[in-house]
Amino acid sequence: MDSHHSSPSGSAPQAQRTPPQQPPVPSTALLQGHKAVNISHNGMLYTLQTTKLGKLILTK
Repeated sequence: MDSHHSSPSGSAPQAQRTPPQQPPVPSTALLQGHKAVNISHNGMLYTLQTTKLGKLILTK
């Protein structure tokens, strides 16, 4: 076996590094007292709305 292409014995493959996560944004901060808010993303318009049961729906 060619030593240039094999990993040293006993070493684990390198784990992918993930960027630190941002804290969650409360839905109240997004909706600001409204039932729905429009969100522009990559040139597309989306609507985030809350239901009567308190769930969220994101539509294009």
